[in-house]
Amino acid sequence: MTISMYKASIPVSIRTLNNLTNILEKGAIYAETKKIDPSVLINSRLSPDMFPLSKQVQIACDIANRGAARLAGIEAPKFEDDETTFSQLIDRIQKTISHLNTFKPEQIDGSEERAITLEMRDNTLSFEGMPYLFYFVLPNLYFHVTTAYDILRHCGVELAKIDFLGQP
Repeated sequence: MTISMYKASIPVSIRTLNNLTNILEKGAIYAETKKIDPSVLINSRLSPDMFPLSKQVQIACDIANRGAARLAGIEAPKFEDDETTFSQLIDRIQKTISHLNTFKPEQIDGSEERAITLEMRDNTLSFEGMPYLFYFVLPNLYFHVTTAYDILRHCGVELAKIDFLGQP
């Protein structure tokens, strides 16, 4: 049995981003309950040389948007990185999910061997579609969602593994 590129990308990304929304909602409730300025959490980072929570969310959205668009061979929407509140970050996730919901299986299925080239700051990365999805897009999505989870958990937000995984 084979799995389609669409099923391996779009529903997985949407589920992960929905879980990120729930994680951020818990962060917002925590800040309100504990009378913590939400910007403290939004600007928190695990290490001085790592991005803050806000940037982790922005990158998670961008990687899902750009990943799907590249697999489909279309241009991805661009969002400004100007979110400073939990509600703005959640809105960005919802815009990303809305965009992902526009993709149809026939746009992404068959992209296993599509040539994908990423211009990075210092070099160029070249992939075929399937390795791009499994070795670049999904690991990056999980990394940034996990890091967002870890930042909030480190700040005291009561999160559990099921918050990251989502309900079955």
